[in-house]
Amino acid sequence: MFNYTGKSTSLDRSENAQKKVKRLQMAAGHQEPDRIPIGEFFWNSFINRWRIELGLPKDANPYYHYDLDWIVVNPNMDPHIKNFKVLFNNEEEVQVETGYEVEMRKRHDFPMPEMIKWKVDTIGKLLDFTFDNPYDKRRYFAAGDDHINGVGDTFEQNIPAWIDRVKSFYPDFAVFGGVGEINECLTRLIGQENAMLWSMMHYDSFPNAIAKIGQFYFDICKAQVEAADGLLDGMVIWGDVAYKNGLFFDPEYWREHFKPWVKKMVDYCHEKGLMVIYHGCGNVNAIFGDYIELGVDFYNPLEAKANMDVNCLREKYGHAIGFCGNNNVMDWETGDKNQIKADVLKKLQAARGGSFIFQSDHSVTSQVSGSTYDFIIKLVREHGNYPLKF
Repeated sequence: MFNYTGKSTSLDRSENAQKKVKRLQMAAGHQEPDRIPIGEFFWNSFINRWRIELGLPKDANPYYHYDLDWIVVNPNMDPHIKNFKVLFNNEEEVQVETGYEVEMRKRHDFPMPEMIKWKVDTIGKLLDFTFDNPYDKRRYFAAGDDHINGVGDTFEQNIPAWIDRVKSFYPDFAVFGGVGEINECLTRLIGQENAMLWSMMHYDSFPNAIAKIGQFYFDICKAQVEAADGLLDGMVIWGDVAYKNGLFFDPEYWREHFKPWVKKMVDYCHEKGLMVIYHGCGNVNAIFGDYIELGVDFYNPLEAKANMDVNCLREKYGHAIGFCGNNNVMDWETGDKNQIKADVLKKLQAARGGSFIFQSDHSVTSQVSGSTYDFIIKLVREHGNYPLKF
């Protein structure tokens, strides 16, 4: 997430922000709003490039600069609430142990970190693992270190309190909270390889760990909504369960053990009047219909590079679910504006009838030029007003 806090110091919501919320709610309701909503996730390295190439101030923020519609703010979801244990630190890299009890290596010249050692390295340790209280107020009301916000394409410590970040964006954007689900936790707590192996090797006991993790993150979801006290418009459920060619687990295994916990989250959020965006990387075609059954409002990021195609999905499922993403960032990296325009306009066809948020198929990387992204946003603004006429 770029910029941990917004610009506002008052909770007075602007008329423009109210329009953004209505725009997203109409799209979630399978109606055409005034224009196609736009959102995005950015690498910080892209932001630095964007500022330089467009001659913008050092504090320029693309959410404000392009008046984007929504933003997500994640709380501390670490199983254990604790400050990072710094194991090694120099100008080139930092190594820390996080609240997931995993050692992370972050090279400052590489975009993403590396998980190098897990404390939870046996099935016994996983089954015995205990989580700190999901309702602990420090997760929502105190500054500190946490894995999701602190170790990504940058390294940050002492991140401002979640509620302060929410309040700082609330006057200007539709604000979404964020909650992980089971596989997001397993990837960090034991590693994706162990998650897949142990699910088969310990077929009888592994579901007990899944249920424990599911309950923890369901409670994180509930506690977060309670802490926001009406300041959230939606929730992003982070739940990567697939890679380029398919799922990490058999579809029926996912349906039996993972899906019920997603349903609990979706149902709870809808009871509280919140929109739900489910973020799942990779090729999820085998279970895409399940997300419709669950009542997910928008599916993100619809990775084009994993053979997800928004127009094919629209043809197959109609407006039973909304789409968020699917614009291939690898095409954006080429800088070929003629090709990019053709691709963008093709994807915008899926926005007919609403149920669509324009976004990349994951996040904007440092390989995308500032002028290319600027061109893309202006293109969507030009052609994205309803009724669509291109």
